[in-house]
Amino acid sequence: MKKLVFLISVVIILLNVSDGIGVEAAAVHEISAKAAVVISADTGEIVYGLNEDEKLPMASTTKIMTTLLCLESGGLYEPFVVDSEAIKVEGSSMGLQEGDIVTKYALCCGMLLPSGNDAANAAAVKLAGSIEAFADMMNDKARELGLSHTYFVTPSGLEGEGHGSSAYDMAILAREALKNETFREICSCTSKKVEFGNPPYERWLKNTNKLLSMYGGVYGVKTGFTDEAGRCLVSACERDGKDLICVTLNDRSDWDDHMKLYDYAFGAVNTVSVEVPDDMSIEVVGAETEKVGLTACEDDLNVTSFSAAGDDFSFKLISSPFVYAPIKKGGKLAQLAILLNDREVKRVPLYASEDADCKPDKKANKRRPTSLLYRIIKAVF
Repeated sequence: MKKLVFLISVVIILLNVSDGIGVEAAAVHEISAKAAVVISADTGEIVYGLNEDEKLPMASTTKIMTTLLCLESGGLYEPFVVDSEAIKVEGSSMGLQEGDIVTKYALCCGMLLPSGNDAANAAAVKLAGSIEAFADMMNDKARELGLSHTYFVTPSGLEGEGHGSSAYDMAILAREALKNETFREICSCTSKKVEFGNPPYERWLKNTNKLLSMYGGVYGVKTGFTDEAGRCLVSACERDGKDLICVTLNDRSDWDDHMKLYDYAFGAVNTVSVEVPDDMSIEVVGAETEKVGLTACEDDLNVTSFSAAGDDFSFKLISSPFVYAPIKKGGKLAQLAILLNDREVKRVPLYASEDADCKPDKKANKRRPTSLLYRIIKAVF
């Protein structure tokens, strides 16, 4: 009898200790997605995975790649007339009509907010001349990013033969896209005012991503749906300095599942404070000192990680060979790449830790003779 009482007491204690973690972990196993993943936005480590490498159709989350390529092409605010054939496409739309004058920036808003298939096609034709040529660009970028389970056929995500990706690949793609400040700014908006038309006029575009207002800290990224792909969702969320990306494919309860996954994952990751070398410096030309020290902002050195410790990270200084004086303390001089397992996980700015004044001009500072004889000679000649 005493043994039975003891065992029951132990079980009660263990249940109380693990109550929070147990409830969250159990909730994660109830998600309805065919494939899902949560990764650290900093390191790319997998915090949770469910069939994360299985290639599946991913619907309009495809537009993450289309938007990224459009943003990287430059000339975002130069107006042009949309291709009249490109915008003749079924499904969701930003409202483009034949003859409309638009900018690449407006097309990016049209892709990320109302998920315009017309915007995706218009961007593809503008950048590559045709849908097929743009698909080649998309696949080239996918290979560059190491997306081994991804193949693009259309810029919009409407089904094409072989078009698909994995939950993990889409998370890595989102991680790359969110490094682009303009991408991050657009996808975090619940609505946005843009200008297009013939002649262009202002109008509002509304974001289809309801998670932005349903769960604190969410700042993106993209929704998707087709009959074949089901409901697809890529999101990103930041809480207490921790930064995560979540992807679900073919998920009838995607809003709820993302919230469950975040509840679990934020408790599973840590904020690691990376200690950088204290002897970083850069050569200075034209100063009394040969070098000036470099320092980083402490907040920039916090990394969200699932399993890494501070001493697991290595570093690479990215700078010009030298800088010119004068240098003011706090001025941005270089960047530091933070690496985990020889892969860059974060790049942070480096600032001057001290002033570096110019060398004094000895000729200019020579004392001129002030004798009476000198003034007489100066006056005569």
